[in-house]
Amino acid sequence: MQQKKTKPRVGVVGGGSWATAIAKVLTEGGDRVNWFMRKADTIQSFKLLHHNPRYLTEVTFDMSRLNLTDDLDRLVKASDIIVFAIPSAFLAGVLARSRVSLKEKIVVSAIKGLIPDENLTIGEFFNRAYGVPIDRIVILSGPCHAEEIALERLSYLTFASRDLKVARAVASLFECRYARTTISDDIYGTEYGTVLKNVFAIAAGICHGLRYGDNFQAVLISNALQEMDRFVHAIDPIPRDIKNSAYLGDLLVTAYSQFSRNRTFGTMIGKGYSVKSAQLEMLMIAEGYYGVKGIYEINKQYKVHMPITNAVYNILYEHISPMIEVRLLTDELR
Repeated sequence: MQQKKTKPRVGVVGGGSWATAIAKVLTEGGDRVNWFMRKADTIQSFKLLHHNPRYLTEVTFDMSRLNLTDDLDRLVKASDIIVFAIPSAFLAGVLARSRVSLKEKIVVSAIKGLIPDENLTIGEFFNRAYGVPIDRIVILSGPCHAEEIALERLSYLTFASRDLKVARAVASLFECRYARTTISDDIYGTEYGTVLKNVFAIAAGICHGLRYGDNFQAVLISNALQEMDRFVHAIDPIPRDIKNSAYLGDLLVTAYSQFSRNRTFGTMIGKGYSVKSAQLEMLMIAEGYYGVKGIYEINKQYKVHMPITNAVYNILYEHISPMIEVRLLTDELR
């Protein structure tokens, strides 16, 4: 008699809107999800309210399907697959609390950024710093906003791994009536694409704040896609179709959507906010702020023509006037 295969135990790390949306999708099938949040008082409020007290508060949960904890080691021990959905700038600090090995786990990165200063992708960081085999790392990308998941609007998710069986196994856990999935083996292109689309969304926001119109935005984003293609090809020159939704689709939704925090951040910069004042006003992290510095520094080695990335870097880190920098950028676009 054939034994019934047990489902893998899934853990989610993070307390923000993206982590909340991921937990919502994972519980749709009736499975129990382990969920780490940093603050014990947030967990206490969650248990009383049956929703995240700070993000996507309209999403209610069946608490019998959640195992909330502020003990990361406990979550790691209790999970076979661990989905990380926290800002890249905080990842190393959160992991420093854990003493349990991740080497035997499947690690899913839903983080759309680079490790600051080290300029590593999240996949590279888990592989080098924590010894997670590269074929047990999965990159989760869009096009998908947490807010639309909360509204149960049909969304598409891409899961990239060197091992397509691993990607398929993880993707199957996310399938539900409003979430469809696809798999890919382009782990580097997919992950760098998620970083770059945030950079380009900041550029789109800056131009919007400067009152450039839709005609210019169309040219900007078409050039951004070409810039993405050049960069990811230089990093990992394998065959890929940059028009696929994991690249073009994710870029479009992040550059144009009302829910895009990176576009919102860029719009504030274009309207004259300083970086610090824009960050203070926003309740969520704009990953592109950290991402652009990492991409700019990585590109010193590859020397890819990246005028949009350079313009965003100059505005955010060299404090060049957005008006002047975008005016110079207009001469680079075709």
